[in-house]
Amino acid sequence: MDLNALQQKLLAAARGQPPDDRVPYAFEKRVLARLADRPASDAWVWWVRGLWRAAASCAAICLLLGAWTVLTPALPGSDEELAQQIENTVFAAVDHEVDSAW
Repeated sequence: MDLNALQQKLLAAARGQPPDDRVPYAFEKRVLARLADRPASDAWVWWVRGLWRAAASCAAICLLLGAWTVLTPALPGSDEELAQQIENTVFAAVDHEVDSAW
């Protein structure tokens, strides 16, 4: 919000009203001083809040997937098959480069 435009609008509205005895002394100066003392918003605050929310949701997802992995019953004989599949996947690039180089 543009403080100068707000100040001009408030002053124009105040000039349009007749003076009233119920208004305390220097009331308009106190209002304008409080508007000027308001801290400017920081853009980094929004980034930090968003990143902390993302970190919390990622941690929750990791915990859920970890619990699912631990609590899921293992299939019989799947350990050897899994180990062989991992080994084939890891060494697939090496085997491919050796075959294509010679």
